[in-house]
Amino acid sequence: MTTETKVAYPPDAEIMAISASFGNDHHRMLDILLAVQEARRCISPSTMDTIAAAVGVTRIAVEGVASFYSFLSLAPKGRVTIRLCDDIVDRFSGLDAVVAAFEAELGIKMGETSADHGFSLDFTPCIGLCDQAPAAMINDVVATRLTAERATAIARALKRGLSAAEALVADHDVLSPYQRVRALVENNIRRPGEVLLGPVPEDAGLHAAAAMAPSAIIDAVEASGLRGCGGAGFTTGRKWRFAANAPSDRRFVICNADEGEPGTFKDRVVLTERADLVFEGMTIAARAVGAREGILYLRGEYVYLHEHLQAGLAARRARGGLGADFDIRIQMGAGAYICGEEGALISSCEGLPGEPKTRPPFPVTRGYLGHPTVVNNVETFAHVARILDRGAAWFNAIGTDKSHGTKLFSVSGDCTRPGVYELPYGLTLRELLSLAGAEDAAAVQVGGPSGTMVGRDSLDRRLTFDDLATGGAVIVFSARRNILEIVDYYMSFFVHESCGYCTPCRVGNVFLKKAIEKFRKGQANDDDIAYLKDLSATIIETSRCGLGMTSPKPVLSSLKNFPLVYSALTKPSKDGIKATFDIQSAISGARDIAKRRSYIFDKDFSK
Repeated sequence: MTTETKVAYPPDAEIMAISASFGNDHHRMLDILLAVQEARRCISPSTMDTIAAAVGVTRIAVEGVASFYSFLSLAPKGRVTIRLCDDIVDRFSGLDAVVAAFEAELGIKMGETSADHGFSLDFTPCIGLCDQAPAAMINDVVATRLTAERATAIARALKRGLSAAEALVADHDVLSPYQRVRALVENNIRRPGEVLLGPVPEDAGLHAAAAMAPSAIIDAVEASGLRGCGGAGFTTGRKWRFAANAPSDRRFVICNADEGEPGTFKDRVVLTERADLVFEGMTIAARAVGAREGILYLRGEYVYLHEHLQAGLAARRARGGLGADFDIRIQMGAGAYICGEEGALISSCEGLPGEPKTRPPFPVTRGYLGHPTVVNNVETFAHVARILDRGAAWFNAIGTDKSHGTKLFSVSGDCTRPGVYELPYGLTLRELLSLAGAEDAAAVQVGGPSGTMVGRDSLDRRLTFDDLATGGAVIVFSARRNILEIVDYYMSFFVHESCGYCTPCRVGNVFLKKAIEKFRKGQANDDDIAYLKDLSATIIETSRCGLGMTSPKPVLSSLKNFPLVYSALTKPSKDGIKATFDIQSAISGARDIAKRRSYIFDKDFSK
């Protein structure tokens, strides 16, 4: 029997200084690790020891966080890290040629780092730029509408020593943070509505709220009919009332800006053009529930917005726009789709791996650091500010009886006018597609991978909470696209993004993906269709959080709405005998992703 020898590393002054800049607070672990990653391009063993000693936790706790997030690395990355978005829309928009150009110019393959550690090339899931794909993150800025020629030019500029910002934005140093954002990314606001993207007065809602009792603010939000705009659709005023009534001497307001659902990018536009409206809504929520501290959790893919948002917060503080006793800090994410789930987001804010929390208790009674916490998304908080400005009755009258107000739709894919559309709830999908120049759509993914894939016979369904609900994503696919290729990609996305905590999601999604691959290879039979349905039901019913409860939807909705795609690829088993099923081979992918073994199926688990 051998024992592992622990290596004692001397304290690292630079790492200790980084940790001290965050108060040596273990709840700021993600901030500390992100700063270390930027300074050192990896989280080394000695670094983890130094951080653990500084913040008073174990080395294992530090490594648990460092190994969870995809933007943190335990191995050295390049001075310039290029993360190419490999979302299905990017793939259909010419990603292969862009990849080939970067590889040829930099002399490395995807997933590699150059020998001199100058460059790293990686794939990353959707970065919220589907309306201008192919796109990439290059360190902390983004590049859009990439072509092979543009990729080559960018790589050559980087090789000459230009920073990523200098390579992408002319006169970068003389532009304001807002101007830099606008130079990098187009907003593509195709239809501004009367609530969010049209003209709005400064702090009118906040001024109205200042003259109201906290309970009256909650009454107004509830009377407006506002429901959460992230997809779940829970009544906003009711959520706030629970938090306000929960006994505690400390409460929090958190804005979920972890817009990670592939095909969704409307919050990106709101944060660019209406950040003040979001901060205003958060401040109103704080007054309503009695919170003094707020957090805006910004997805790592939107790091290029960080400076712009910090400037907006600084301006609000200077003019008293956050009130006398409320403040907001920005918490950066680090590339984890699961952190869009509010429990996982709270875990991440607490300096933990972004794993969902067991419910109950719910965040409104026991959330961030164990205190009552209101979590709403970007669009919801922006709506709150306008409701307090114009009144509950005004907002309630827009839309339908059960879906009030306007909705921001992110439209991308096979259409001529991709972008963001602000429209009242209740329009048909056909009407939205017409506005976007997608009249020949053969399939539409509504709500992203966790939503519903519909066909031409469903285009007259209405975009409301009680018919065709969506957090915002509307991805259009023409008849030339392969439905099963799309489903296969979405299942690979869920396999990659599962936190690995529970078996149904960690292993079940791998099984679903392998079954879809079987159909694509023409090896499926009729029993495989029943298998897909049964396995999907098991994953939904037994998974711990919303990821597992929705991950089978690409399979189930395509089975329901495109049955001929599956039936055309099935064939009877030879001699009526089914192919054997190799459990060890099937779960190998799940092992790699979760970095753990199964005590049920791994025979050597005890060794």
